[in-house]
Amino acid sequence: MSVRLYFGNLPRDLEREAFEAIFTEDTDNLVSVKLISDRKTGKCRGFGFVTAKTDEIADALVEKYNGFSLQESTLKVEKAMPRTEKEEDATPRESSGASDNQRNKSKKGGSRRGGNTTVVSETQTAAAEPDPRWAQDLAKLKEMLAAQTTPS
Repeated sequence: MSVRLYFGNLPRDLEREAFEAIFTEDTDNLVSVKLISDRKTGKCRGFGFVTAKTDEIADALVEKYNGFSLQESTLKVEKAMPRTEKEEDATPRESSGASDNQRNKSKKGGSRRGGNTTVVSETQTAAAEPDPRWAQDLAKLKEMLAAQTTPS
């Protein structure tokens, strides 16, 4: 199973080719090498990722490159944290309700209609299913409420 490694404290002027050149002797043991760059400027953001083929190879790379000096910067190398659900699923939800623009306007004091007005969109009324993250808890709560008896 492949293991992602985080390479931090990279020099800001580092080029992708120079980052890949560091691993020329380890190429057979690597799946990918990726330098993270700024979208606007194209310059290095100071970190990158290297994917090793096995856990043992990843441990050896951490030992080899953690503390490695590159262009007067000391590298920080460790196993990368797993991606979060938000990173993996970057698509917007289908029944998100009000758009981000509408939410931001109301928070910034945009057009208010006075009082406690609740705006419900068609997608909210059509998809009245509970959020899957807490649907099980909701079912448990409903069971508990049904089991309770009111004292008379």
